[in-house]
Amino acid sequence: MAIGRCYRRDTVDATHAAVFHQIEFFAVDTDITFTDLRGTIKVFLETLYGEIPVRFRPSYFPFTEPSAEVDVQWQGKWLEVLGCGMIDPNVLKAVGYDPEVYTGFAAGLGVERLAMVQHQIDDIRRLYSSDLRFLQQF
Repeated sequence: MAIGRCYRRDTVDATHAAVFHQIEFFAVDTDITFTDLRGTIKVFLETLYGEIPVRFRPSYFPFTEPSAEVDVQWQGKWLEVLGCGMIDPNVLKAVGYDPEVYTGFAAGLGVERLAMVQHQIDDIRRLYSSDLRFLQQF
């Protein structure tokens, strides 16, 4: 698991920030499948939010294949909360794992987006404001 600040060339709006915090995690072992990845993420989101609609959409990330973006229902819309996928065999090979023996998955979670859903925050920019009336709720 790794936690850090991410920088993106996103246009800042109610659900996007140019700088945000991300938690990345991965698992590597023999016989890990996309079903394991999907189950891990579903259990994580259900533990965090309870019963909530979740969808996986095909996507592209340079170090995973297949890859997906994961959305949850938030304020009547789908909101992406993480990206994930199976670790590319070349990545496993580059770090000394035999991809014929080992497989793995990886995911990256946007902390601010998770907080938006958890606390029903309507605008991500509120998290970066200096409004103590808002911030002291947490």
